[in-house]
Amino acid sequence: MTSQTNPEDSPAPSGASTATAHSSSTHQNERTFFGHPFGLANLSGVEMWERFSFYGLQALLAFYLYYSVADGGLGMDKATATSIVGAYGGLVYLTGVAGAWVADRILSAERTLYYSAVLVMLGHISLAVMPGYIGVILGLVLIAVGSGALKTTSQVVLGDLYDRDDPRRDGGFSIYYMGVNIGGLLGPLITNALWGWKGFHWGFGAAALMMAIGLVQYTLLRKQTIRDAGHDVVNPLPHKKYLPVFLGAAAAVVVFVLLFTTGVLEVGQLSNLTALLAVIIAVVLWVQMYRSKLVTDVERSRLVGFVPMFVASVAFWSLFQQQFTVIAVYSDERLNRNLFGMEIPPGVVQSINPLFIILFAAVFGAMWTKLGDKQPSYAAKFSMALVVIGGALLLFLPFAGGGANSTPMWAMVLILFLFTMGELMLSPVGNSMATRLAPKAFPTRMFGLWLLSISLGTSLSGSLAAFYNPEDASAERTYFVAMFAVMVGLGAVMFLARKWILKLFVDIH
Repeated sequence: MTSQTNPEDSPAPSGASTATAHSSSTHQNERTFFGHPFGLANLSGVEMWERFSFYGLQALLAFYLYYSVADGGLGMDKATATSIVGAYGGLVYLTGVAGAWVADRILSAERTLYYSAVLVMLGHISLAVMPGYIGVILGLVLIAVGSGALKTTSQVVLGDLYDRDDPRRDGGFSIYYMGVNIGGLLGPLITNALWGWKGFHWGFGAAALMMAIGLVQYTLLRKQTIRDAGHDVVNPLPHKKYLPVFLGAAAAVVVFVLLFTTGVLEVGQLSNLTALLAVIIAVVLWVQMYRSKLVTDVERSRLVGFVPMFVASVAFWSLFQQQFTVIAVYSDERLNRNLFGMEIPPGVVQSINPLFIILFAAVFGAMWTKLGDKQPSYAAKFSMALVVIGGALLLFLPFAGGGANSTPMWAMVLILFLFTMGELMLSPVGNSMATRLAPKAFPTRMFGLWLLSISLGTSLSGSLAAFYNPEDASAERTYFVAMFAVMVGLGAVMFLARKWILKLFVDIH
C-alpha cells in the first residue's frame, strides 16, 4: 500500500492549518484537565483500555504459544513462540503506517482512530472464543491492524489539541503516557489472574471486555471533547484511486499468506520478515516526504536530523521490548515468583514497568515543564535513555546461568525500574518530537515513521531472542554483556552528535 502512495496526488487543503489553529484556540477556552485540554482525558481513556487489552494479551501470548497442549497452550518451541511475539508487536506498530496513510488521505486521524478501536475489540473477541491457530491468526491480525492505527492517530489527535509551540505540549504527552499505562498495569494482572483461574481464553475475554468499555467511553465523549481536532484530511486521495489501492493491499495480503502456507517462509522467520518490511517502508516514507514539493527546506533539514533519532529509537526498543520475549522466558524459568507463600504467574512481571510509569511519568512531565527551554535536547534525552537501559542488563550477570527460582524478585524490579527510567527519557518526548518535526503536509505520516522505529525495534526483540540461550551460563552472560555494550556505545555516539542534530532541527530542541 505504501509504495502506491504519491504525496503530490493532491495538495493539502489550504484551510487545513487554519482549521488546526482554530481548533487549538477553541480548546484553550474550554474546561481543562490538569491544566490541559479536556480532550486529553478522553484520548487517555480510550488508549488506556486499548493498552489494557494489548498488554493483557502480551502478558499471556508467549506462554500460550509455547506451553504444552495439556497446559492449555499450543505447544510451539520457544524460539518460534518468541519470534511470533516479536513479529506481532512489530506488526502493531508497522500497521500504524497504514493507519497514518488512511488518516492523511481518506478518513482523517480522528475517524481512523474510532474505527480502529472497533477492530481491536473484534480481535480480542476472536482470541477469546475461537480456540487454536484460527483464533490466534484472526485475532492477532485484527488487533495488530487496529492497535497500530489507533496508536498513531490518537497521538496525532492529541497533538492537534495544542499549538505547535505550546509549552504544555511535552507535559501533556507525559500525562497521556501515565494514563495509558494504568491500562498497561491492570492488563497483565487481570489476564494472568484469569489464566490461572480459568485458562488462557478467559484472560483474552477480559481484554475484549475492557476494549469494549473504552470504545463506549470514547463514543459518549467524542463530540464534546474532541470536536474538530484531527478531522482534517490533509492530503486527500482522488476517488478514482480508491479501487487500485484496495486491490493492491488485498494482493499483498494474499501473497503474504501464500508464502507461509506453501512453506516458502517459516513461522520462525516472522520477526525477521517484519523487521525487513519496517526498514523498507521507513525508507520509502522518509524519501517521499523529503522529495515532496509540499515540504520546505527547513522541514527537509529536520527530516535529516530525525535519522539518528530513528536509529537510536530502534536500538532502544529492540532491548526494551524483550520484556515480552527474553525476559518473559527468564521470568518463567529463572525468577523466584513466590510472594507471601503464593507463586504468581510469570506474566505478572509485565505489570512492573507500567506501575513505575504511573509513579514517575508525572514527575518527568513536571520536570520537563519546569525546565522549559533549559531542559536537555531530544538527542541528549535519547542518549541518556540508551545508557540507562543498557546498564540495567549488568544486573542480570550475578544470576545468569542459575536454576529455577535463582533470581530474586527485587533484582527484576530494579532492572525494570531502570528500563522505565530509560523509557520516560525517550518514548513520550519522542512522541512529542515527531509531531513537532512533522512537515505540515504530512503530520500523521511523520508519526507513522516514528512508530516504524518502534516496529523495527520490537521485531528485532523477537529476532534477538533467538541468540538468547538460558541453557548455557556462558552464552547467557555473553548475550547480556553484548547488549549492554551496544546500547552504551550508541548512547555515547548520540551524546557526541547532539549539537549537530540540534542544528538540523533548526528552531526545535
